[in-house]
Amino acid sequence: MPDSKRFLHPEAVKRITRLELRARHVVEGFLSGMHRSPYFGQSVEFRQHREYAAGDDLRHVDWKVWARQDRLYVKQFEEDTNLRATLLVDVSNSMRYGNGAMSKYEYGCTIAASLAYMVLKQNDAIGCVSFDDSLRRNVPYRTRQTHLLSVVEALSVSEPKDKTEIYSILRGVAESHPRRGLMILISDLLADPAATLKGLRLLRQRGHDVLVFHVMDDDELEFPFNGPVRFEGLESDATLTCNPRALREGYLEALQEFLDEMRHTCAQNSIDYQLVRTSDPLDAVLAKFLSNRLGVHNRN
Repeated sequence: MPDSKRFLHPEAVKRITRLELRARHVVEGFLSGMHRSPYFGQSVEFRQHREYAAGDDLRHVDWKVWARQDRLYVKQFEEDTNLRATLLVDVSNSMRYGNGAMSKYEYGCTIAASLAYMVLKQNDAIGCVSFDDSLRRNVPYRTRQTHLLSVVEALSVSEPKDKTEIYSILRGVAESHPRRGLMILISDLLADPAATLKGLRLLRQRGHDVLVFHVMDDDELEFPFNGPVRFEGLESDATLTCNPRALREGYLEALQEFLDEMRHTCAQNSIDYQLVRTSDPLDAVLAKFLSNRLGVHNRN
């Protein structure tokens, strides 16, 4: 049995369980009975008629309307379904970096485990995908409380390795998940920014609600290095020996451009984006992030 406490901090989870994951956009699946599916099924609740189009199922034709108006109309229904949330967890080599209590990988896995716990407490379905430059683990959707162990186990065995390839993963997820749901990306986003944003936009175009936890270490955000330093690439064999003070200004400027691009493009596409430091208390990060989403949802 995996060590469920490795990525699941009981005290932090206790403080966030009262918060609800509430999607801003119409998604197929949500808290039971609270939101409607954008898909039309055969539930008992009638929504509307629309004119018949070639290929429509004749079983849904309203023949009474046809008898009165001599025109074919199809009945459409709404169905209530539970939330289907997918954790997309980056376990590439760059996530190994960490100069504090937790590496980016450990912090990201803790976020994932905590969100899985919250979703399952709401009796909703959680699935998990871990990836680097390819799919590492794919945990199917389940609603049972014991499913948390499956998620934690998948994260525990996905030790970081290989390069980051986010776009192909997001594209594959979009193609293999036709039902609209909640997609939660947890990554340092250290990949081609244009390709990453293209993948996130694709998920939104397919109707998914998208959350991004951008996990970075304090060293990456502040570049506090002094004196001669030898930098080694985590996802390449490249090395660089230099005086970091000569690079600091240019590095921080490029970093800010990168963060601004991620933040602004996500906002333009109604994607919830949150930059988090591995030194931030996890329960405070989740509480602020989810409370902000709840406030936006209530205003819409």
